[in-house]
Amino acid sequence: MRFNSLILKIILYATLVACFSACSQQSDSSKDGFKGQHIATEQWHLSLSAGIGVITNPLRGGDNIPLVLIPQVAFYAEQWFFDNGRLGYSFVQTPKHQFNFVSELNTESRFFINWHPRNIFSLSSSSLSSQVVDEDNSSPARYANINDVQKRHIAFDVGAAYHYVKNDANVFSIQALHDITSVYNGIHAAMQWQYHTQIGQLKLKQTMGINYKSAELNNYFYGLKAGETQFGKIDVGSSWQPYAKIDARWPLSKANSLRFHLAYYDYSAMDSSPLFERTYSMTAFIGLDHTF
Repeated sequence: MRFNSLILKIILYATLVACFSACSQQSDSSKDGFKGQHIATEQWHLSLSAGIGVITNPLRGGDNIPLVLIPQVAFYAEQWFFDNGRLGYSFVQTPKHQFNFVSELNTESRFFINWHPRNIFSLSSSSLSSQVVDEDNSSPARYANINDVQKRHIAFDVGAAYHYVKNDANVFSIQALHDITSVYNGIHAAMQWQYHTQIGQLKLKQTMGINYKSAELNNYFYGLKAGETQFGKIDVGSSWQPYAKIDARWPLSKANSLRFHLAYYDYSAMDSSPLFERTYSMTAFIGLDHTF
């Protein structure tokens, strides 16, 4: 049983770092399978980042996710590509325009991974963790803990992504994906601007965007079913969630570079969900990147 639990944790951690890699996208290609001008086809692009970092968990009862080793794996054929967990097919490839079919595991469930320290100290009482009521307050705050709700499953999404490149430094992207596994039966979409620049030897990648998540997605992951808490059924509804990222790399040699990544994801549109303890999630990482 302990061995099986260890294997599960390793698989979950690998999934999480793959999600981080897909978000930060530290390979030479751009996000969502966009193939830059200098990407060689028919060969693997492999790198590994080692350092210290964290993905903060905005949900009540959820642990922050440590980042220590972050693999990046990409392969581009003429049409097909695999890029850090995203599998796709490119229908249009020009210097300015790219239109891709894309598929990936939905990342929303990353905050619900159930391997917290609470499971180690299993004899501790958790009866007060999410149902605390102030007897002197006639309108108690509504809090819910992810350890007291049903498991949220991982979904598989497919859709389309379009990229427009201007002056080789600006990449404008739009995408929309739909759940095909009947887990949440909804859609999510995004609009993004990414700017590549270099100051001396320092290479910078700055990203701003906004995510759209349908009511079906938000209700499944962040809403509450009738029997999960004392509050009854709670729907969250659709949301628009902005985000911003910056990534910096300082080359030390042809294969090695120092790497810094910082990202902010806004969840303030989800404040109607009792599961949220904070209205944001941050990703931070600093370390050494090695390209094989």
